[in-house]
Amino acid sequence: MPHHSQTEIERKYDVGDEAQPPQLVGVGAVAVEGEPQEYELVAVYFDTADLDLARNRVAMRVRHGGHDAGWHVKLPAEEGRTELQWPPTGSDEPPAELVEHLREHTAGAALAPIARVENSRVTVVLQDAAGFDLAELSDDHVRSENLRTGAVRTWREWEVELLSGAPDSRKKRTALLDGIEERLLAAGARPSESSSKLQRALGL
Repeated sequence: MPHHSQTEIERKYDVGDEAQPPQLVGVGAVAVEGEPQEYELVAVYFDTADLDLARNRVAMRVRHGGHDAGWHVKLPAEEGRTELQWPPTGSDEPPAELVEHLREHTAGAALAPIARVENSRVTVVLQDAAGFDLAELSDDHVRSENLRTGAVRTWREWEVELLSGAPDSRKKRTALLDGIEERLLAAGARPSESSSKLQRALGL
């Protein structure tokens, strides 16, 4: 069984090199912006030769760096995505338990690295007046390599992800994200053309 499971609700935005993240205090219940935290993240994504996982909107990766290093599987969900996590194994060889967990999508086909994504990330946590974590804004400078074709891409994006203190109804969660989005768009961002870094790395 996965070590950890959570629902991931996020929005991504394309942004130019000159843009500055806006102040978000005052959006909904946001009362405090935390101190920026910097991370160097490296993720290697796996799939079958026929990209069976990607075609089923499933992503599998091993991440090095950050607070959630280890193995991740992201699955479609009614709202956002379901993220399953396994602890690091000390290698880039997928754990047998994880491979078995994905068998319904892969039909037993071998999994191999398909993309490598390096991300220089700066995060700011948005809190309400009581100190609960509502959301996190990430400013990402990304470099990806398609391991099947050798194609390299670089881009910058902003990512907003809801955290454990986010509103308890879907309507209120959407309202919070909409309010943050309004300020991001005013600062020069635009909704991302790709739903994930993996899709962009693969040129999908």
